[in-house]
Amino acid sequence: MKHLLISAAAILISTTAILPTQAMAQVSISVNIGTAPPPPRYEPVPSPRSGYIWVPGYWNWNGHAHVWSDGHWERARPGYIYEHSEWRQDNGQWHLNKGGWKPGKDKHHKKDHCPPGQAKKGNC
Repeated sequence: MKHLLISAAAILISTTAILPTQAMAQVSISVNIGTAPPPPRYEPVPSPRSGYIWVPGYWNWNGHAHVWSDGHWERARPGYIYEHSEWRQDNGQWHLNKGGWKPGKDKHHKKDHCPPGQAKKGNC
């Protein structure tokens, strides 16, 4: 019984140590098909929303056909840039890069407006 308790405790501790790093991991998804996406749809861009960026819609692939994914708001992440989803053609194949947050300079976040102490933390 004592060994079972120790094993369960070890599993619990190792799981909680791994969870924060998994939550921070960036996932990159790419789709490759032979069918070109339809022309992009026009979406009116809503008025700016403080603390958020607008991510435009794009043609996604559901495994059988192109389906439109509507644009949406994403909460801004200081120190990151949002790479928009896009299709590219290469050697007769179409490749969808679904985009997402990538580490980098946020062009909307100015250093001269950085709150005290945030620049040292890399947030500006």
